[in-house]
Amino acid sequence: MSNVTMTVNGREVSGEVEDRTLLVQFLRENLGLTGTHVGCDTSQCGACVVHVDGRAVKSCTMLAVQAEDSAVTTIEGVAKGDELHPVQAAFREHHGLQCGYCTPGMIMTAIDMIRRHDGDLDEKTVRHDLEGNICRCTGYQNIVKAILAANEEMSGMREAAE
Repeated sequence: MSNVTMTVNGREVSGEVEDRTLLVQFLRENLGLTGTHVGCDTSQCGACVVHVDGRAVKSCTMLAVQAEDSAVTTIEGVAKGDELHPVQAAFREHHGLQCGYCTPGMIMTAIDMIRRHDGDLDEKTVRHDLEGNICRCTGYQNIVKAILAANEEMSGMREAAE
């Protein structure tokens, strides 16, 4: 057993875990943050994507002890109060979800994608960067539209802030 301490969604948390406990298990079982889903346990589907120190990570392939002293953001931590994150709002507006199982991982991947590409995204890049996320319902067209719309809105927000 190991003690682990990290900041999750802006709040410092600690817990005792078995050394083999995955980050996704710690988030769901120890912290009750069930928005991060377990889809495959093999890093294939992307339903478990969270941000660790600002980067998208598949939490089913990372041990909780590896996140020691890290800042972790889950889908529960991206909205500002009652106001959706621009990517969440774009998914809703552009119908980028159906059953919703993959949606948290898609959104977390999209937020990181937009940040990494600094607003310079096109359809080909979005489709390439989504290869690690599987959706069995929507066929991706609306997901790609939602990400491109969020990218445009967030680029406008950055320009207005400058």
